[in-house]
Amino acid sequence: MTKSEMLAAIDADRDAHVAFLQEFIRTPSPNPPGDTRDVADVVAGYLKQKGADSSIVAPNPDMPNVVSEFKGGSDGRRLVLNGHMDVFPVGAGEGWTKDPWSGEVDGGKVHGRGASDMKSGTAASIIAFTYLHRFRDLLKGSVGLTAVSDEETGGKWGSRWLLENDTRWHGDCMLNAEPGGIGTIRFAEKGTLRLTFVVRTEGAHGAYVHKTESASRIAAEVISKLGAIESVVPNLPIDLAAYLQRKDVQAAADGAMGAGAGLILARPTLNIGTIHGGLKVNMIPSSCTFEADIRLPIGLDADRAMAFIREILKGYPQVEVSVQEAASNPSNSCAHDHPMVGILADNAFTITGNKPLAIPSLGATDCKFWRYHKVPAYIFGPSPSGMAAPNEAVSIDEFMTVIKTHALSAWDYLGGGR
Repeated sequence: MTKSEMLAAIDADRDAHVAFLQEFIRTPSPNPPGDTRDVADVVAGYLKQKGADSSIVAPNPDMPNVVSEFKGGSDGRRLVLNGHMDVFPVGAGEGWTKDPWSGEVDGGKVHGRGASDMKSGTAASIIAFTYLHRFRDLLKGSVGLTAVSDEETGGKWGSRWLLENDTRWHGDCMLNAEPGGIGTIRFAEKGTLRLTFVVRTEGAHGAYVHKTESASRIAAEVISKLGAIESVVPNLPIDLAAYLQRKDVQAAADGAMGAGAGLILARPTLNIGTIHGGLKVNMIPSSCTFEADIRLPIGLDADRAMAFIREILKGYPQVEVSVQEAASNPSNSCAHDHPMVGILADNAFTITGNKPLAIPSLGATDCKFWRYHKVPAYIFGPSPSGMAAPNEAVSIDEFMTVIKTHALSAWDYLGGGR
């Protein structure tokens, strides 16, 4: 078996790959509520059909994880493939012009909730795993597969649980196919610092502004000053700082995540997600609560960010701040020049004619759990356009590119055929 022969085999089965993705999408798994039992059955059934044994690990019975592994023909490194089965909810389906659970093929795309985030990526990893399993005697080392639940609500019962309770799923390296765009390889992601601010004053009639301060106006003033956190400079290694300032790296980020993304790869950002204050228009609010979502780049930790924020709040004794611990995570990264980055880039170039560049992600994925355990984790997946939005869809050509790139990169990493 050569790499070109594997590519030919994957191409020959194109229709079957698309059919599996369609079945995957047609099996709803919105989170919340997060029930993935039916979709886990689809994954386990597919693996069984391909001759790969799997098992269910379900610390939460409604949120099972499908795991599988095999050894190659000789000893070597261990590679783990990871993807999640849960997807964003659809609600009442407003804005959709196609059934969100149809898996319909139209215009060279497969349509439906999760097509982009991330059933196409998870399906690609599962399919790549079955090809590697078929030719396992030619590999040096072993491969693990974790198709998990609960990613969209934090990973407590999915990837996080697996890594904290079974070292088999750590590996020497992990590959993931979250929607990142085939022009990028993700080696890091920003952390999240979620905060709740509560402002309290005495309150009064709306005409009696001389008697008390408005909690809402204080909140507005604090929000304005919090914006200064975006000017805090992270403590980055010199080589990484220089890399992230490269024009081609920033252009790759813009291409994957929209114009301007490259400029904030190494900057903190502030979003005020919710504001609640006041009871009636002609009453001075006695309380106002707002929530902030601060994204922490590599080199900026929560302690430093909180010290900056508390300095601002010294001038506002009416304001209390608390950290939403369950929703906050530190930034995470692995080497942007790890051998796997080169392997992925070379194989993607072979398939597409374009070489992707390593960049950080702005949002969070399950990759963070591997990186917290010091395991290098990399993302190469389809375009993120349309994820979490009505009419979500994925390009079939990109889906095939991800399958091939993951299969060939795993083959190279594990010394396939040598």
